[in-house]
Amino acid sequence: MAKTFYLMRHGQTLFNLRRKIQGWCDSPLTEKGITQAESAAKFFANIDIDHLYSSTSERACDTAEIATQHKMPYERIKGLKEINFGTYEGESEDLHPNEQMREDYYLQFGGESKIQVRERVVQACTDIMERPEHECVLAVSHSGSCKQFLIQWNDNYREVIKNGIPNCAIFQYTYENKQFKFVRMIDVTQ
Repeated sequence: MAKTFYLMRHGQTLFNLRRKIQGWCDSPLTEKGITQAESAAKFFANIDIDHLYSSTSERACDTAEIATQHKMPYERIKGLKEINFGTYEGESEDLHPNEQMREDYYLQFGGESKIQVRERVVQACTDIMERPEHECVLAVSHSGSCKQFLIQWNDNYREVIKNGIPNCAIFQYTYENKQFKFVRMIDVTQ
């Protein structure tokens, strides 16, 4: 029988607000980010999540705690982290190259390629869902990681994220036979 997997982006952070690159570096949730995570908590209020996971980044951990109303223990998983931008970390988002150049651009600066992120996140999420008694799982991650995961499992990903990936967007998947199937993206901020 298919299991349910939710992959969620963290709430708005200070770096999001200031348009700073924050892959592996971190910044705290803003008041708006906390409110977004509280909206996610309302969405999950009647869903029986049996396991909770988070990226090791503080912004993801704080979002996970708020989204589950501080009622669930969770495990921090490095595989759920955002792309590593290398020496671009903490710099202005205006320094990003155009989208066509980004496939492996950050490797030369000590970062990761998109395919490395995709493989890392897919492996982490598969490992999570292969654990016993994991029927309905929530994992809190990041925009780039959520996008790379979506690309792996949905050929129509561009349509799904045509307006971007809002903070606290929730991606719902089913999981069966080591395969994820995209169900929907929920924007709790609307």
